[in-house]
Amino acid sequence: MLKEFKEFATKGNVIDLAVGVIIGGAFNKIVSSLVNDMIMPLLGLLMGGINFAHLQKNFTGLHGVEITLNYGQFIQSIVDFLIISFSIFLFVKFINSLRKETKKTPSAPPKPSKEEILLTEIRDLLKEKDI
Repeated sequence: MLKEFKEFATKGNVIDLAVGVIIGGAFNKIVSSLVNDMIMPLLGLLMGGINFAHLQKNFTGLHGVEITLNYGQFIQSIVDFLIISFSIFLFVKFINSLRKETKKTPSAPPKPSKEEILLTEIRDLLKEKDI
């Protein structure tokens, strides 16, 4: 069982997935900072100084229980999602363009070896004698 686990853990796909998760976590921090520190303040400024992170609505429910809906955080999460998904789209598009470039450059066929040239000549001579 330990041997099977070792084979599973060292497969290329598992390693690639682990690297992807780690990079995704770091990328998430970058995008969150971009949204929280750059985009949302500018968006709030354009909308008259509204800070989306602090937008909320308080309600008093049954038996005097107060409920707070933090819809500003929800709006910020939507912006996070849109930026992350657009960034991933651009990254995948870039990777696909690199793959297309490598497919477009076909390598020249290798030169035939001396044996192949000799065999081709023999074949051609044999064809001429049959005619």
